[in-house]
Amino acid sequence: MPELRKDPVIGRWVIISTERGRRPTSFGPTAPEPRSGFCPFCPGSEDKTPPEVYAVRANGGPPNSAGWMVRVVPNKFPALQIEGSLDRRGEGLYDRMNGVGAHEVVIEGPSHDQDLADLPVEHMEHVLWAYRDRMLDLHRDRRLRYVLIFKNHGSQAGATLEHTHTQLIATPIIPKYIQEELEGARRYYELKERCVFCDIIQQETASQATRRLVSMNDGFMAIEPFAPRFPFETWILPRRHDASFQALDRAEERRDLAILLKDVLGRLNQALDRPPYNFVLHTAPVSDHDLEYYHWHIEIMPKLTRVAGFEIGSGFFINPTPPEDAAQYLREIMAER
Repeated sequence: MPELRKDPVIGRWVIISTERGRRPTSFGPTAPEPRSGFCPFCPGSEDKTPPEVYAVRANGGPPNSAGWMVRVVPNKFPALQIEGSLDRRGEGLYDRMNGVGAHEVVIEGPSHDQDLADLPVEHMEHVLWAYRDRMLDLHRDRRLRYVLIFKNHGSQAGATLEHTHTQLIATPIIPKYIQEELEGARRYYELKERCVFCDIIQQETASQATRRLVSMNDGFMAIEPFAPRFPFETWILPRRHDASFQALDRAEERRDLAILLKDVLGRLNQALDRPPYNFVLHTAPVSDHDLEYYHWHIEIMPKLTRVAGFEIGSGFFINPTPPEDAAQYLREIMAER
């Protein structure tokens, strides 16, 4: 029968609708996306984007020229703008401030036909380092309180350009969902004097309880969370406690993460016929790098079902695929290399 499961971090309830149980083959492939003729992210179009703020070039070369491996540029149509002051103010009971922040695009590679999962591990390491470098740079801006890294892959996941890329938005406030996650983790720590994410890692790697474990290496592990909102929702967590992604400063850790991220995306691609997906990097706020109760992680969410009226009206999510079934399927499948 269906189950109600409670997320141990923020207390969100999820309905695991086993009556509707769906295997990967039940979702079906998504329709191929039309290819456009012009791409501003391809080599040779560097003058069609705002000037780069970061780039990796194997053989050097001037900024805003070809020959790059990874390139970061301001978003041409930013959600927030870096110029100006916050000017916090009230209008009766309403609060408002200027839309100050940063909105950047990490162009993950020069090839138009390669997705993030297709990149070699060494190249993916450069992408991860670009994330970290840009976050560290934006942390110097005292107006900003949070830097969110996220990826929309495929038009059904919100991507407007097919060339593989990630986005970064820095905000002067901590996003609501992150705040809820921080508060839930803090409550757990106050009760048990342990990090909830560390406890999840310990439980999911125990020899008798690996039903939700997908893959693991020395530095990181991938799991299907106990109360996933979406079919095949997958989390990647560092096995060593760190609150901030910026703590990823050791070469061996960066490589372990690149290997596991490539592995997980490859498994999802093979299991679900290269689905559209979102991933979000959750990390500590700008001023709280050393929180004992929080643990940075990546959440990957394939777009296989739609959020509709019940979810919007109630805050519940209905997931037709138990995470234990999803984990078993992903463990057994041969990931793309």
